[in-house]
Amino acid sequence: MTAFNDTQTGWHDDAARDAVEVMRRAHAAELALCDRLEEIADSLPNGLDRRNCILAARALGQTMAKIHRFEEQRIFPHFCASLGHSVEAAETVERLKNEHLEDEGSAAELRDALRFAARHGVADNPETLGFMLRGYFGAVRRHVAFERDRIVAHLVPPG
Repeated sequence: MTAFNDTQTGWHDDAARDAVEVMRRAHAAELALCDRLEEIADSLPNGLDRRNCILAARALGQTMAKIHRFEEQRIFPHFCASLGHSVEAAETVERLKNEHLEDEGSAAELRDALRFAARHGVADNPETLGFMLRGYFGAVRRHVAFERDRIVAHLVPPG
């Protein structure tokens, strides 16, 4: 099975097309969260917005895990199939799944730190929180860029 065929209609698999569209919206949400996290990091140590911390903490919750499960269950199988279940495809998917686990672990720690900051109006340790925020949104932005360049670009028909 390939993600697209050579006919003028384009997509071979409507499910793959629909999944890619959902993934694009998920990427937009992830990048919007990264922007919010960067705003929080830039506001440290004295300009902390409690509401912004609460909203970011909520987004770091189940939403991120749901996006990851969607990619793993709906996108990655299409990607692997489109590459004939090659070793390269399997290695790429394994890498991305490992990054999902790392990101979810970091998100849990960050969520706790943001909730603390929201409750108290100040970060427990502004330098540590800033480091955590920048590390997280930097990793997520790189992850999204890789998925766009490698996964989405492969599944989307040319033109």
